[in-house]
Amino acid sequence: MTVLWTSADAVAATGGTTTADWQAQGVSIDTRTIQPGDLFVALTAARDGHDFVAQALEKGAAAALVTHRPAGVADDAPLLIVDDVLGGLVDLARFARARTAARIVAVTGSVGKTSTKEMLRAALAPQGATHAAEASYNNHWGVPLTLARMPADCTYAVIEIGMSNPGEIAPLSQLTRPHVSLVTTVAAAHLEAFENLAGIAHEKASIVAGLTAGGTAVLNADLDTSDILRDVAAQSGAEIVTFGTSGDWRVGDVRITDAATIIEARHAETAYLCKLSVPGRHFAMNAVAVLAVSDALGADPAQSAMNLGQWLPPQGRGTREQVIVDEGQDGGTIDLIDDAFNANPTSMTAALEVLAASTPRDGVGLIQTGRRIAILGDMLELGPDEIQMHADLADCPHLAALTTVHCAGPRMRALFDALPADLRGQWTPQADDMADAVMGLIDAGDVVLVKGSKGSQVSRVVDAIRKLGHR
Repeated sequence: MTVLWTSADAVAATGGTTTADWQAQGVSIDTRTIQPGDLFVALTAARDGHDFVAQALEKGAAAALVTHRPAGVADDAPLLIVDDVLGGLVDLARFARARTAARIVAVTGSVGKTSTKEMLRAALAPQGATHAAEASYNNHWGVPLTLARMPADCTYAVIEIGMSNPGEIAPLSQLTRPHVSLVTTVAAAHLEAFENLAGIAHEKASIVAGLTAGGTAVLNADLDTSDILRDVAAQSGAEIVTFGTSGDWRVGDVRITDAATIIEARHAETAYLCKLSVPGRHFAMNAVAVLAVSDALGADPAQSAMNLGQWLPPQGRGTREQVIVDEGQDGGTIDLIDDAFNANPTSMTAALEVLAASTPRDGVGLIQTGRRIAILGDMLELGPDEIQMHADLADCPHLAALTTVHCAGPRMRALFDALPADLRGQWTPQADDMADAVMGLIDAGDVVLVKGSKGSQVSRVVDAIRKLGHR
């Protein structure tokens, strides 16, 4: 395997001291997933990573990044000793960024960061070695971890940057030093930490803070806060490229079927056709953003458009699957849309549009008429207006195409009470209660959407539905 870190480079990066010479092929923060040859980084969170150094070394870690020799670790164990482990990881990230010639894009947005990151991976990887995190590593340790794992010889890198509070994005952008910064959208998420959408827009726009000289800001042109994004980008000296229905990269006709989204896009006089293998108008906007980023990075946007046909959304972000609910019935399955990883009013509306456009199957279940069913969990971190935001979902026009809406959680009670009687299904105080009841709520032929914030634990409903196929 290719050597990612030598002890000499790691010492040069961190200013630490090493107890031995070593070479690492990867970087890990978790002994459950560590691979032989990884450098284990003993971060302290809910648990102190130093407590797991011995285990990491037993599993074949090349060395461990620590502040001291933990108890039970041999005197001759390979250790990289620094004053602060997180600071050492950041130093590795900075060194890794400095040694690569890769073209780098940083991605942020209230909705669609991870999906767009994966779209970019799919679009760019056939055009050159592409580095991106395997998960949503977008915070104060996830971004440096992603950079520390970046091979020096990759052609492209995609770095996802998130935030929960003001002031978090700019330092991570400055660490990343991207050639292109992308803001997918600005929506009502994390409003607990911000006064309004304008505050969120300013924070998202700060992803341009680390742009390299001559860098490009790719911005959504269709937002109420687009002017804020443009102003911040202009002040940074970035070249500004917009996407949307009125942007430099324009979204044209979007056709949604049960199994695909077909997008016509245009830039200047050039037209592009892109077919995604999942339905969703919101995915169309992200896809056109990917074409704009590809062009700004120097990749071929036409090739990117074709490559996007291989993309599938990450788990819990709109993935579709068939689950057997009646083994004795030919075609005794439901179509499950798992969108349980996160939720805010914007993404909830987008998911409901996907459900509304889906086609249930008649004549295969006990009820005989296939239904469109939504099972919705609480949307979290919306601030003082959260109850009203839940109730306002009752005005979503896509609800008219649904059969039943079930709600789980105290905040979703507001939507449940606001729903018309013919749409109202069941309300439960917790997602666990809904999971216990779900077997009696769905039938073969149904299309079932499960969506909510991760903290609402509505993913337990997804798990319960999947278990129906293993009875």
